[in-house]
Amino acid sequence: MNAAPRAIAALEWITSTAPVAYATALAEMEARVAGILDGTAGEAVWLLEHPPMYTAGTSANVADLRDPDRFPVHQARRGGQYTYHGPGQRVVYAMLDVGLRGRDVRAFVQTLEGWVIDALAEFGVRGVVRDGRVGVWVTRPDKPPLPDGTPREDKIAAIGIRLRRWVSFHGLSINVEPDLSHFDGIVPCGITGHGVTSLVDLGLPVTMDDLDAALKRTSPFRPG
Repeated sequence: MNAAPRAIAALEWITSTAPVAYATALAEMEARVAGILDGTAGEAVWLLEHPPMYTAGTSANVADLRDPDRFPVHQARRGGQYTYHGPGQRVVYAMLDVGLRGRDVRAFVQTLEGWVIDALAEFGVRGVVRDGRVGVWVTRPDKPPLPDGTPREDKIAAIGIRLRRWVSFHGLSINVEPDLSHFDGIVPCGITGHGVTSLVDLGLPVTMDDLDAALKRTSPFRPG
């Protein structure tokens, strides 16, 4: 007998107030994805922070891990390269049925990018996406331009997802007030020449609660 077709139900928002170990988060995501697939659990967006660590995506180049002994390094099995997670950074794990949203991975990633851009706009920050550079960036006219004269741009959000039978997990991270020196141990997402920034680094006194509220207001993921 064929299983009943899945339908989009109410989206659950989960917020963890204490840092969550990566292994714990991965196990919870795996369980939720299994539940979505077998119809025993609904979709969820999980807002959390991690202890300081580096994660390696499926395209990670070991040469980009500049300081392998600085923090624990986890193999994430998501798309992308090396990234940093730690306190002061909002991690957003999106466990969503992409199969019911058109089965278009590129469009789904663009939706995540647009979500970040819309949330940042709530604070007057103009986020942009660039061909060949994953994530969301902000232009820094206050910093010297690159050697070729192009404006300096700093990364404020990273995106990396994984799909299992068209259900997504992992997701994105937005820098609110992390220790930006912690990014020095890697080449973030394999991109050189540009830097990393945060909302507080941009001079905005934004709290994690402020960002969470903006993410909920601008979320593109609705039932139906």
